[in-house]
Amino acid sequence: TPQKMTVQDVPGAFPTVDVPDHAHYTVGVVILIVGITGTLGNFLVIYAFCRSRSLQTPANIFIINLAISDFLMSITQSPVFFTNSLHKRWIFGEKG
Repeated sequence: TPQKMTVQDVPGAFPTVDVPDHAHYTVGVVILIVGITGTLGNFLVIYAFCRSRSLQTPANIFIINLAISDFLMSITQSPVFFTNSLHKRWIFGEKG
């Protein structure tokens, strides 16, 4: 039967770099600001598109698709990256 290989079985697969603590916190704060700004800004674009009939043109469908994609990325990726930056490592386990 084949054996399942893990990252621990391959030495040097993911080399680590000694990064100062303040760099982790700085990146975390920047990601938090970008996440909040992206969430609010894209929500406002989606809201304005839905409320205004004059904005609902075929050309603006592309814009609203980008806004929805960016909104979903902001609400799903920013909290994960921010949390990992505060802990200075990946905390969601192998499955995460």
